[in-house]
Amino acid sequence: MIFEKANKEDVVQLANLRVAYLIEDNGKLTENELMIMKRDLPDYFMRNLNKSIFGYVAKDTEEIIACALLLVVEKPMSPAFITGKTGTVLNVYTKPRCRHNGYARKLMEMLLNDAVKMGLSVVELKATDDGYQLYKSLGFEDAISKYHFMKWNNFD
Repeated sequence: MIFEKANKEDVVQLANLRVAYLIEDNGKLTENELMIMKRDLPDYFMRNLNKSIFGYVAKDTEEIIACALLLVVEKPMSPAFITGKTGTVLNVYTKPRCRHNGYARKLMEMLLNDAVKMGLSVVELKATDDGYQLYKSLGFEDAISKYHFMKWNNFD
């Protein structure tokens, strides 16, 4: 098994793994959602990979069997993120046939080591029940805030 940062040659596989993750996480996606993602995700990764989004992959020869994504954003500094640099973990996904072999842990360790090197103040994620214990064991804590998590949707 090869563990490395994703590169431009991995874009199509990263896009496919993102879609597989979203289908597994959300259930069935609409035909329109699938069409948009399959059309636009490769271009997104081509433009942003190793700039604002970093991919960590486990490869069995040429096939990516597990991945983790780190989205890096720089914001105006605050006590909550003193360097202004924050990370969001997305799409930690292992193909079903390859699960429970420690691949997600290894990719997350690589991701967190890079987060330190990049000077990120904080790395956040939303954990599924399946991933919760892994993230706790890596030092993530449940976030408690005086703020309410809210969002505005443009497409519903």
